[in-house]
Amino acid sequence: MSLSARGLLALMAAAALLAVGAALLTQHLGGMLPCAWCVLQRLIFLAIAAAAGLGLLLPGPLGRRVGAGLALLLAGLGVATALWQHFVAAASASCNMTLADRVMGATGLDSRFPEVFAAYASCADAKVDLVGVPYEFWSLALFALLGTAAWRVLRRPG
Repeated sequence: MSLSARGLLALMAAAALLAVGAALLTQHLGGMLPCAWCVLQRLIFLAIAAAAGLGLLLPGPLGRRVGAGLALLLAGLGVATALWQHFVAAASASCNMTLADRVMGATGLDSRFPEVFAAYASCADAKVDLVGVPYEFWSLALFALLGTAAWRVLRRPG
């Protein structure tokens, strides 16, 4: 059974929101404090959810493609962010003044919504495994799946 473009967009939005919810649960109930790259990935997941929602709200196939195209670009950024966190940032003692730190500071979200967007750990301290897999690889996998779903919406005729 194949999902419609609208079904894929709705599933993308839900999955992205669930990812942020899972991150918040592991932070607030599991004590896994996020670094700047972690919270930047949260922002990207929320942006993907918004892009998918936009694709659902805009009329017709063009609207769905606009939302899916934005989501695909954001998923690519998410993949790059997760890879950078794992291979570069996690080896660093500090995330201070990295690109992720500057982006989050520029948005002001870290001070307006600190329970979601404030970084409380260094990149090295935030390096943890979840069920034996590095936390950022869970994000990487979901970004890849969201990108694949967005690509499928873009490839649909009409």
